[in-house]
Amino acid sequence: MSSYRPRRSVLYMPGSNPRVLEKGKTLAADCLIFDLEDAVAIDAKAEARKLACQAVREGGYGSREIVIRINQLDSEFWEKDLEAAAAAGPEAILVPKVETVADVATVRERLVAAKARPDLVLWVMMESPLAVLYAKEIAAEAAADAYPLEAFVMGTNDLAKATHAELGGDRMAMLAWLSTCVAAARAYDLDIIDGVFNEFRNVAGLVAECRQGLALGMGGKTLIHPSQIEPCNAVFSPREEEVVWARKVIAALEAPENRAKGAISVEGTMVEQLHADMARRTIAISDAIDEMVTEN
Repeated sequence: MSSYRPRRSVLYMPGSNPRVLEKGKTLAADCLIFDLEDAVAIDAKAEARKLACQAVREGGYGSREIVIRINQLDSEFWEKDLEAAAAAGPEAILVPKVETVADVATVRERLVAAKARPDLVLWVMMESPLAVLYAKEIAAEAAADAYPLEAFVMGTNDLAKATHAELGGDRMAMLAWLSTCVAAARAYDLDIIDGVFNEFRNVAGLVAECRQGLALGMGGKTLIHPSQIEPCNAVFSPREEEVVWARKVIAALEAPENRAKGAISVEGTMVEQLHADMARRTIAISDAIDEMVTEN
C-alpha cells in the first residue's frame, strides 16, 4: 500500500445541493470538498450544513478524500460549521480566509472545546496578501499533537480581488505569490493545491494552467466542475515514460557496483541520489493512483 495520497483533482461541491453531493460518489476526483462557504447563499447556510454533514456521515465515497469547507472566521456561521463538520467525520476541515497563525490557533481551540477527534486534520485557504506574507509562519503550524495542518489551498480568485491583479492569461502577477506559498508549504512538508480555473468549458486553458501549477510544485488543483476532473488528473499523473525512467534510475543507483558512487550516467544523463529520491516519489504517486482507481 502506497503511503502517498493523490490530490490531483480537488472538486468543490455546494453543500446545499443533494444531487451534486450524491453524484460525487461516482466522480473520479481524488478529493471532494463539501462547501459551506462561497458556493452557498446566505439564506441556505444552515440547510447546507445539515445536508453536507449528513452526506459525509452516510459515506459511500470510496477512497476519495473528504473535506468540509467551513465559513470564514469572522462570519456568524463558522463555529456551528466547525462543530457539525468535526462530528460528521471528514478527513479534513478546510478553513477559508486564514491570514495569521492566530487563526489556526482559534480553530484548534474550538476543536478542543468540541472534543473533536485529534487526528482530524486542517487545510487552510491562502487567499489574501496577509496570508502570503505570513505563509512561512502559517506553514510552521503544521506539526501538532492534535489537528495538524496538512495542506495549503490557493484561493486565487480572492487573491486577485484583494490585490487588484489580473487573474487570466499566464497568471504572471501571481507567480511570485504562488511560489512563495509553495516554498513555505514544502519547507514544512505540507501539500499545496492550486486555485480554480473559472472557464470550465475552456479545456485547453485548464490544461495549460494545470501544467503551470505542476511546474510550480503544486500537488493538484481545485476544480469547480466535474468536466475538469479528467484533464486535471491527466496532467498531475506521472506519464508512463516518467515511471519507466524512474525505475531505471533507481535500479542503476542501487546496483552493487554503483552504490559507492556519487553520480553515474544512465543512458547519457548524469544522475545522483537526489534523482533516486525524486524517482521514488514518482513511483509512489503512480502506485497510489493505481490503488485509488482499483478501489473506486
